[in-house]
Amino acid sequence: MKSLATLKYKLLFISLFFYGITINAQKNRMAQTFYKHDKYLSSDELEGRFPGTKGNSMAALYIEKYFMQYSLKKFNNSYDQPFKLFVKEGINKVKSDSVATKNVVGYVEGSDPKLKNEFIVIGAHYDHWGWGGKGSNSKKKDTVAIHNGADDNASGVAALLCILQEVSKTKIKPKRSIIFISFSGEEEGLLGSKYFVNHLPVKKEMVKVMINMDMVGRLNAEKQLYMGGAGTFPNGVELMKKLGENSGLNPVVNAGDVGGSDHVSFYKDSISAVGFHTGGHPQYHTPEDDIDLINFEGGALVSKYIYNALIAIANYEEALYFIDQK
Repeated sequence: MKSLATLKYKLLFISLFFYGITINAQKNRMAQTFYKHDKYLSSDELEGRFPGTKGNSMAALYIEKYFMQYSLKKFNNSYDQPFKLFVKEGINKVKSDSVATKNVVGYVEGSDPKLKNEFIVIGAHYDHWGWGGKGSNSKKKDTVAIHNGADDNASGVAALLCILQEVSKTKIKPKRSIIFISFSGEEEGLLGSKYFVNHLPVKKEMVKVMINMDMVGRLNAEKQLYMGGAGTFPNGVELMKKLGENSGLNPVVNAGDVGGSDHVSFYKDSISAVGFHTGGHPQYHTPEDDIDLINFEGGALVSKYIYNALIAIANYEEALYFIDQK
């Protein structure tokens, strides 16, 4: 009898142990997903994702795979928005000064019969500096080595795909439609986002807010998530502060201070725009910006916060309009 009781106790302990693992795994699922995406996009195999290279194309195909998996709708029967940009011949082993690259774009249709004709854009650039060297914006121009850009900006794309996964699981979609986009050519001067704004697949007046994520993989000990442009749409500052409650983060909310990444292309064209990041670091634009320095649990917290912001804005009861922060 004693051995039977002992066996039952052991089985109960094992069951509780694995139950605990399951619950913990569920809590960490987004962190694991964030890490998976960041690890691939910042791997040596992609050689820094410089526009016009095989690695840049591989990154785009990876993003497209998940756009398809999560059933994003296509504009003009394609996720591709191709464009060309110019680089000096010889930079990053590019043979021509004109190289082809593309934005990757798709959308979720809104659930409200009227508001579905309005669009919220959420994006992150996937390109980086390849092998760096002279002519690039590397902080170590004398060093020719793969610039993996794990934070800049594989982290932003990882967050984008985590957020897309969460949106895909919602039974009732947000009222407004949501455009998901990953830009190329950001490092060369916001070229992908400029191209998109100049070649919108919908009427410009129907694009209400743009959310951008650039370098969100290095959440600090104070758990500060920085944002600029929260005041470019009605009650944006109040919303972002409210979402910070019980989020595990300390949002640093700026009404203006729009910043210097792809959301600026929208802001300059009078479209409300908010940019998110977790701060700078010594590895910025160097070959040392690698996956081992990524805070993927922090990345999951950031992704969840931005997901909540996205859904709240897409479901806004009041009208959305541009507020200049000059």
